[in-house]
Amino acid sequence: MSVFLMVLLALVLDFFMGEPEKVWDRYPHPATLMGRVVNWLDETLNKGDQRRVKGFVAVAVMVLIAFIPGLIIEKLNNIPYLGYAVNIVEVIIAAVLIAHRSLIDHVREVATALQSGLPQGRNAVSMIVGRDTGQMSETDVSRAAIESAAENFSDGVVAPVFWFLILGIPGILIYKMINTADSMIGYQNEEYAEFGFAAAKLDDILNWLPARISAILICGVHFDRVALDVVFEDADLHRSPNAGWPESAMAGVLDVALAGPRSYDGKMSDDLFVNSRGKRDLNAGDIRDSVKALNRSWFGLAGSFWLLAIVFWFL
Repeated sequence: MSVFLMVLLALVLDFFMGEPEKVWDRYPHPATLMGRVVNWLDETLNKGDQRRVKGFVAVAVMVLIAFIPGLIIEKLNNIPYLGYAVNIVEVIIAAVLIAHRSLIDHVREVATALQSGLPQGRNAVSMIVGRDTGQMSETDVSRAAIESAAENFSDGVVAPVFWFLILGIPGILIYKMINTADSMIGYQNEEYAEFGFAAAKLDDILNWLPARISAILICGVHFDRVALDVVFEDADLHRSPNAGWPESAMAGVLDVALAGPRSYDGKMSDDLFVNSRGKRDLNAGDIRDSVKALNRSWFGLAGSFWLLAIVFWFL
């Protein structure tokens, strides 16, 4: 089975199945297992002196733990008569680690909650962002949800697909492990500034190209040259070396202003807006528009692999 067909099947399986609750109620999700690994390393190594060095050791252990099962699965492909069975297992693993369906479900939930009332919207968006939500306005809630949608399309869909395409199951497992670590320990605070340094930097490296691919994909499927101009003009205004790319693409496509000041741990940042000329008063309708943009981008991604699979079939 070609890798292009495997990626296509994984994308489609995730899109239609999402996160089946009955399965994950009985068995731990792979991301949960990865989180336990990160938590164990945090509790074991994040103490005393030389925390940055210990952080590099922790990342090396994470990579090894993710790489070994991936390599075993890859090696099973060499056993006669097991090829297609192993490919199916790889497709299922990839589908579990690709998060488009769960992403759009969570973002839609914010829109639905916000339509019910601002407190409900604040509570819903607090489930998907790390910033302070207690004093958010309707615009703040909407902007946070749209930014999360754009950034997580890159982190949760394009990047896993990219590393699966490049390095197979070991690649997607390693990527997901490091991305999980970054979300848990990659903070610039007293506890993790040193220990989480390696995880945060490696996550930046692994997401560098996928973030830029995501921006081009979002603009490309909308045939929006103006949005692409916004990307190249404003992506680097973002505090993140990667998140600014898909976020500025989404800002351009929807013609809204994203990023800008927000509160973390009670302190207001002075972040710049991307697409500052865009609409600033946002609401649940804009959140739903971002979901439509993500779905259109997903179809563009899946369609590309469908064409590649057909071409490869006839070669």
